[in-house]
Amino acid sequence: MHLQILDLDGALDAQTSLRDAARWSSAGTLDLRDLGPRLRLWSRERTMRQARARLAGAVREEPGVYLLGSGDFHHVAVLLHEQAREPITLVHIDNHPDWVRLAPRWHCGAWVNRALELPHVRRVITLGPCSDDLVRPDLKGGNLPALCSGRLVLFPWQHAPSKTWRRVADGAGHRYADGLLHWRCLADIGVENALDVILAQIATDAVWLSIDKDVLPPSEALTNWDQGRMPLDAVVRIIRALGAHKRIVGADICGEYSPPQHRNPFKRWEARMDQPQSNVPAASELARNEATNRVLLGAIAGVAC
Repeated sequence: MHLQILDLDGALDAQTSLRDAARWSSAGTLDLRDLGPRLRLWSRERTMRQARARLAGAVREEPGVYLLGSGDFHHVAVLLHEQAREPITLVHIDNHPDWVRLAPRWHCGAWVNRALELPHVRRVITLGPCSDDLVRPDLKGGNLPALCSGRLVLFPWQHAPSKTWRRVADGAGHRYADGLLHWRCLADIGVENALDVILAQIATDAVWLSIDKDVLPPSEALTNWDQGRMPLDAVVRIIRALGAHKRIVGADICGEYSPPQHRNPFKRWEARMDQPQSNVPAASELARNEATNRVLLGAIAGVAC
């Protein structure tokens, strides 16, 4: 399996032990820092085309794990998903559903909609959200039609029922009653009990993993975004179950911390509104990300084809 660091923000510079986290067939770093500020949070189509051209030589036929830096770049992962050579199910582990239809087309909070447009992505399964994105999701632009159609399946880690104006067809991760979406929360039913249900939603042999470490509590990762409560151990159990029953043909991981230095005033405003405002973390706090990345990389490499 190949390890590829996409250096968009320098967040992974200090994580020098990642190449030792597993036995990689090869490992490399692609310098994309010149595009980083224009890609961060959201991007124009022209910049995405430039990034797509640069990534074309970095994606290999063999399975690979791609590290993206901050979760502000999660939409860049779709450029990797585009290059899958067979039908895939995208298993998305995140504190946020990233399904907003009101955002710019290429946005870190809207990228799931771009993935659903790819003909070879048969379904997106989102696991782990605890965020307020699920509070009145219809008013916040959540892609409820994809939830209704079954193209998107969502299992929060923990969340109260979500009020919606319109009825939403029942799905594997939710049921609708009395104007509320009642979620099948992983914390309530237990990961082991949920695995059979999750696996039953995967109709393809091939799976691509897309992980944002903001799904984890701050004790296990430190990110630019509000964080959830899904334990790292639960994420690892899901990875191992997927690898035991399906072929993991690729994975991307984001959720590092890097200082949000936005030149674009609209991006500065959005980051101030949407992201927690805190002091720059100490090196000892950031070390949690390297330790967690090593666990995730080891788990993926241990089960990938």
